[in-house]
Amino acid sequence: MRILLVEDDKIIGDGVSQGLQLESYAVDWVTTVKHARGALDLTTYDLMILDIGLPDGSGFDVLDSLRRTDGNMPVLILTAYDETSDKVKGLDLGADDYLIKPFDLEELLARVRALRRRASGRRTPQLQLGPVILIPSTHQVTLAGELVKVGPKEFAILHVLMERAGKVVSKRQIEDSLYGWDMEVESNTIEVHIHGLRKKLGKTFIETVRHVGYRVATDA
Repeated sequence: MRILLVEDDKIIGDGVSQGLQLESYAVDWVTTVKHARGALDLTTYDLMILDIGLPDGSGFDVLDSLRRTDGNMPVLILTAYDETSDKVKGLDLGADDYLIKPFDLEELLARVRALRRRASGRRTPQLQLGPVILIPSTHQVTLAGELVKVGPKEFAILHVLMERAGKVVSKRQIEDSLYGWDMEVESNTIEVHIHGLRKKLGKTFIETVRHVGYRVATDA
């Protein structure tokens, strides 16, 4: 999952960015309205975390222009303003949720997970395909009721594939969901992680669609 973080406070931005990366999210962090608009023009994101008070304008302007072109991307507003009018304005402009500063990182992560569930059309907090269950809140995977030890990147790849069960996900799409601008990706990294998942979950759980990408079946 790739997230655009728009936050001009260095301490908050650094803390949120690191916290999200520890959860295996890809994060691009910008600090101005101008850079937020540039990032949205160049990159496809799964979610945006948006501060309202920015040095060159309002986050509301970013949200308003986004909703004119993209009605689906979840947006979580961060605001220092505890005014009902600001909350109402943000929600009416198309925000999906908001947090008032200061906030607890664990609550932000829980809200991100909830927005991700809604965006994928799920209500349940876990994903299940056949004997494989993935639990986002605890980063656990079980196979036929037994806990399977997976690394952070393996978990993130499995999460992407299970969310899109039945659909082919390209290597590029997987890389984009795992790595931000400033992270280098070795050419065979995804293949190595897929191989590791197959050893743990069964050779046939993840199918390779030649020259296209990877897929897990809805009836896996």
